[in-house]
Amino acid sequence: MAGEPMTGRLHPTRFILALSFVIAAMGLGQIGAEAQTPAGTTPGGMGSIGAQQGSFGRSPLGEIVDRTRLRVCADPGNLPYSNDKGEGFENKIAELIADELGVPIEYTWFPQTVGFVRMTLGASRCDVVIGVATTNELMQNTNPYYRAAYMIVHRADLVLPSGDLDDPAFDNLRMGIQPGTPGATTVARYGHLDQSKHYPLIVDTRIDKPARDMVQDVADGDTDAALVWGPLAGYWIQQIDPNLVMEPLQAARGTERVDYRISMGIRHGENDWKDQLNAILMEHKADIDAILQSYGVPLLDNAGKLILPMTLPAAAEPAQEPDDAGGSEPQAGTQQRSEIGSEGDQDAYGQTAAEAEPYRMDNYRAPVPDGVAGARTIFVAAMHALVGSDDVVLIDVMPAPPLPDDRPDDTVWREPERDTIPGAHWLANMGYGKLQPGEDAAFHAKLDELAGPAAEKGLVFFCERNCWMSWNAAKRAVEYGFTDVAWFPDGVTGWIEDDGALESVRPWRPDLSAATIH
Repeated sequence: MAGEPMTGRLHPTRFILALSFVIAAMGLGQIGAEAQTPAGTTPGGMGSIGAQQGSFGRSPLGEIVDRTRLRVCADPGNLPYSNDKGEGFENKIAELIADELGVPIEYTWFPQTVGFVRMTLGASRCDVVIGVATTNELMQNTNPYYRAAYMIVHRADLVLPSGDLDDPAFDNLRMGIQPGTPGATTVARYGHLDQSKHYPLIVDTRIDKPARDMVQDVADGDTDAALVWGPLAGYWIQQIDPNLVMEPLQAARGTERVDYRISMGIRHGENDWKDQLNAILMEHKADIDAILQSYGVPLLDNAGKLILPMTLPAAAEPAQEPDDAGGSEPQAGTQQRSEIGSEGDQDAYGQTAAEAEPYRMDNYRAPVPDGVAGARTIFVAAMHALVGSDDVVLIDVMPAPPLPDDRPDDTVWREPERDTIPGAHWLANMGYGKLQPGEDAAFHAKLDELAGPAAEKGLVFFCERNCWMSWNAAKRAVEYGFTDVAWFPDGVTGWIEDDGALESVRPWRPDLSAATIH
């Protein structure tokens, strides 16, 4: 569920909101704020969840969640979120949760306008709202499962240097906005209201779709750009003109935010239910991300950067046979296909760095570049999709203490353990700028072994955030001839921040023959 936050400066009249509540309660219509960012996210906000309705305490008899079915509170006509035909992405997420619980779904339908929470979750007619702002206090929130922002939608032939409306490039643009939204507040902050086109916020959502109209006007050339909440922007771009582009809006300095983390909403005090939902959200994060991205939802990572759409690894192709023109068998260390985004589709997970840089030789824990030449930069959502895949190899290159050179031959050396991303191989110390004699060849041979006889598996390198060793290792793999290489710069740090599970491993070393290893 998502409702439009409204600022105090650009506030629809209380009469309209009161009228919308009366009409909705009588079942005569569906007048309200078209679902955008979840309501109640801004000070004084009055959105589709309702204005100042208060919270709902725990029942004196304990939790009242119906364990025989998944009872969902939802709007019957609010695509791309939900409808009574089950066509929205929140419908699909609800189906995933119900499958995991092994129970059927039962919906309580109510228009997302004033009174939604009180008439559904608060009345104990249902047990979960699939999408609410994580900061919403009307309900208890689960852990957030995605993050989105207002987007600037424009045609591809309009080049915008950034999402900062303070840039002179926006001075003469005619932009579509909805007064009362954070996007409109940002436009007002920078003095662009005079050249903007206004679209209604309080509408009968069965008939009017302001976000659709905003995107359509950009496609038709009636406006140059539109500021639209991300899930709506991506969905309507898919429906109207996939050639349109969008980029995150930057908040005006000193004003309200324009990006929000989205959770599920439940009644206060139902902590067992919250824990159960959190476990499902964590286990199925990759599945949920895939659902969201299939609807065009532009997701942000923990740093607020746009996560580029993911293309899951393709099925393996058979090795090529020699041809009469002198073709040869695929050699180890080279790729016959691309697992992590194909050539010509370099944005499948991230971007290929444009220029090569020398190896980092010291000060390894420092800010890193945006990419590695010849490799792709991936983000945490893509990493979740890759964990457990047979088509890629995850390689942690975090350094480990070196073996003592002067240890006796009969010394029992107990290797350290490291908590890392599940399924990863810890190839310790292979990210230094210069490897010791014999290490380079051993590292190359190990990568050949992990990638497979025809290098059919992609290689993903990481360590921690701001760790040049993973950058060095990815660069080294590219120079060995591997063409399916990815770099995960956030490393274990970003994985933990995204609630990823960990697995304890011991390191691989090039030459451990002189000691007994346990």
